[in-house]
This record gives sequence, C-alpha cells and structure tokens, in this order.
Amino acid sequence: MEFLYEPDRIFAQDPEGKLLAEVTFPAADGVATIDHTFVDGSLRGRGVAGQLVSEAVGRIRKAGLRARPTCPYAVKWFSEHPEESDLL
Repeated sequence: MEFLYEPDRIFAQDPEGKLLAEVTFPAADGVATIDHTFVDGSLRGRGVAGQLVSEAVGRIRKAGLRARPTCPYAVKWFSEHPEESDLL
C-alpha cells in the first residue's frame, strides 16, 4: 500500500480519492499527539494500522519530537512496542 504524507498526517486513498486509512499526529510545544487512526473495513486485519503508526513514530522521531498517543490504537501499539517508549 502506498502512503501519502502531510506534515501531521499519513494516509492512503483508493484511485477515486476515497480515504482508506490514516493516522494524524498534530504537534505543538515539542509533542506530537497521535490522536486518530482509521482503517477502512476492507483493509482491516492486514496490519495497516500498525504500519501507519510505525510510520508516524518514525516521522516524530526524525523531527525530534516526543509522542503522546491518545487514540486507543496508538496507546495499544506503544504497549506492544516498548523499544519506542523513549518517545513518550
């Protein structure tokens, strides 16, 4: 799946422009809040949400920001990836 990138959003669309998946992580005061993760039902169970959060974490790290997961999926993802806990 090909992701598209914006400063505080990573997403995927179908050829018609329908949103298929996204994660948003707006930043303020040195902290990026991972506040929304969405995956269309047609893609669930394929690890897309994990890929999105992983990509977001990489961008947050590269920008030198801290991460604050507030969406339930991102909270779960961080609990399953303790190697990334230094961002919290």
